[in-house]
Amino acid sequence: MRYLPLTDIDREQMLKVIGAKSIDDLYADVPKSAVLKGLVDLPRAQGEIEVHRHMAALAEKNTPAGRTAFFLGAGAYRHHVPATVDHIIQRSEFLTAYTPYQPEIAQGTLQALYEFQSQVALLLDMEVANASMYDGSTACAEAAMMAARVTKRKKIVFSGGVHPHYVETARTACEALGLEIIALPAAIDDEAAVTKHLGADVAAVMVQSPNVFGTITDLTKIGEAARGAGALMVATFTECVSFGLIEPPGAMGADIVCGEGQSIGNALNFGGPYVGLFATKEKYIRQMPGRVAGETLDADGKRGFVLTLSTREQHIRREKATSNICTNSGLCQLAWTIHMTLLGEAGLKRLAQLNHEKAIAFADALARVKGVEVLTKRFFNEIAVRVPSDAQKLVDELAEQGVIAGVAMSRLNPKAGMDDVLIACATEMNTDADIAAYVHTLKVVLA
Repeated sequence: MRYLPLTDIDREQMLKVIGAKSIDDLYADVPKSAVLKGLVDLPRAQGEIEVHRHMAALAEKNTPAGRTAFFLGAGAYRHHVPATVDHIIQRSEFLTAYTPYQPEIAQGTLQALYEFQSQVALLLDMEVANASMYDGSTACAEAAMMAARVTKRKKIVFSGGVHPHYVETARTACEALGLEIIALPAAIDDEAAVTKHLGADVAAVMVQSPNVFGTITDLTKIGEAARGAGALMVATFTECVSFGLIEPPGAMGADIVCGEGQSIGNALNFGGPYVGLFATKEKYIRQMPGRVAGETLDADGKRGFVLTLSTREQHIRREKATSNICTNSGLCQLAWTIHMTLLGEAGLKRLAQLNHEKAIAFADALARVKGVEVLTKRFFNEIAVRVPSDAQKLVDELAEQGVIAGVAMSRLNPKAGMDDVLIACATEMNTDADIAAYVHTLKVVLA
């Protein structure tokens, strides 16, 4: 039985009020060629049981990360998420809360945002952080636009190690504003190349560490060169767990830091939702997109929280807003905060060590496979390897044998000229048996 809330009499009365004879009159301005002829190719109606069975059958076509030897990375990573995280975020006061338009009434929400900002600023060694961004790629685009506002310049230079999807997302947003995007050729070790393109018209150099190939880069000299040319250095990242072990971008002189927070508190979920992290120097805070929750004292001298800055278009700024971002991934941000709180500083360091140890074992095992060359020399948990055949074809063949081998560079950037390069990742979730299965299957396929 279909549930239709309006009766025929209801429809007639509504049409009469607006002066239309029929529902078809409402579509008078739509070209005839754009009007759907006939019904949509979907079942007319199904019961709940039938729909559940159908959706379950579709879900069975997917391969969850926990079902097989799984070595995907390249921007989204499989980490353990404690059951406590999901338990807390499913409480109704968190699960149903949305953007507070009278924010000071929602003290719990503001405190959660404040704690999140504090953790992000500490993790990235930056002075201020917002709360928060949609995901890493859009945070990267926002950082590029912010750099142009700060410097009053129009050119953004991306190093060859920045994730190609981040570059393309930034290009889409920036070119609409008349900003020029210079994307350097893909490079596994891209430390020096980006500074050669600094000039009087460059607003920022965009770098990534660990980069898309897994390479860890000392960004200090790049930052110094950028400031010497009157530009900003924007450091982006895809794997935030790495900062439990390696030097954070702020300590290396980054002016803006942005990236993906999915690794903490948020499962892969077949593609999202994720959460963007964004931090900068305090002197740039009024050019930072998103919003900032602050701590204060109320009239009785008790600790309280306020929405200190909110430059989003939703909050009355309209065309004067620094950003038109319409979601801050609030529930994902809360999950990040809860997981980070559970870990603490010591836990994060230990988690990072486990990742790096597993990646070393993985890289050593691959290096012993005939015809395979490990290209990444300084890495955290992700590496690029050259294989003796087309990398995408190899990925497909390994998948048929139950091993999700990684991401072919040709899939991320078809123009890179790296059809034989595979990006693979090992985290604390990969067992020694997973690595052995990967190596064994790889040898069989390459034989």
